[in-house]
Amino acid sequence: MSLSEKQILDEGGIERVLARMSHEILERNQGTQDLVLIGIRTRGVFLARRLQQKLYEIEKPEVPVGILDITLYRDDLSEVGPKPEIRETDIPFNLKGKVVILVDDVLFTGRTIRAALDALIDFGRPKVIRLAVLVDRGHRELPVKADYVGKNVPTAFQDHVTIRLKETDGRDEAVISGGVKA
Repeated sequence: MSLSEKQILDEGGIERVLARMSHEILERNQGTQDLVLIGIRTRGVFLARRLQQKLYEIEKPEVPVGILDITLYRDDLSEVGPKPEIRETDIPFNLKGKVVILVDDVLFTGRTIRAALDALIDFGRPKVIRLAVLVDRGHRELPVKADYVGKNVPTAFQDHVTIRLKETDGRDEAVISGGVKA
């Protein structure tokens, strides 16, 4: 963590909010029937897998997890560069009649979620799509609201929220950098 970063969640904090979110998902869905998790690449996938494990520990059976790449659905694709990196989408189950929990790390403007919804609909028509995010930092540009939120964090628009996970970064934490005073 650099001097200009302020930690908003440590490893234990991430574990606790994922545990709470898992209980909220089970309560709202009344169990795991017809429930599937779909993580948005990259960190959303790891968070979906962690939620899957917590759901299994609380109430078996194992909830299926899918992986969604939204690169081609982004509304800023022309700004990404001439050769955007397209990675695999892997949804090895039918979405029809399913309760989809779309999982991402940070909810900001809502544009990533709009792209994810467009991509998901290409795979079928689920019963319902709900959104789970580790951090909601506000500043929506589209009418998007998360159903399950690990932590709401007030930020300035120019601030940057970074999620670090062991799977990609070697440690678990969420930090704010930018206009904040550390």
